[in-house]
Amino acid sequence: MEIKTREREGIIIFDITGEIDLYNAPEIKDSIKKQIDQGHKKIIINLENVSYIDSSGIGALISSLSNLKKIGGGLKIINVYDSVKKVFELTKLTSFFQIFNNEDEAVADFIN
Repeated sequence: MEIKTREREGIIIFDITGEIDLYNAPEIKDSIKKQIDQGHKKIIINLENVSYIDSSGIGALISSLSNLKKIGGGLKIINVYDSVKKVFELTKLTSFFQIFNNEDEAVADFIN
């Protein structure tokens, strides 16, 4: 798994590539925590290049969203496809997370 971080209009975007599983889910959680510690409250997780996510990855995202909500922030997920989307649907997390088709929609939702 590879995580690239960038900023757009004050929003931190994580571009993740590969699989999110038990072994690397803590890395995502830690990366988001670092951004929170630096004062960032708006996070977008781009799953465009993620082919697999397990319960550990889902757990890391839930925990991160909870931490962001505590400080008045938010976490949005974009570009969720196929097998990864099925995991979100099967776990009924499509209503828990704000999931957008693309980056522009998620950024606009944060700004408005």
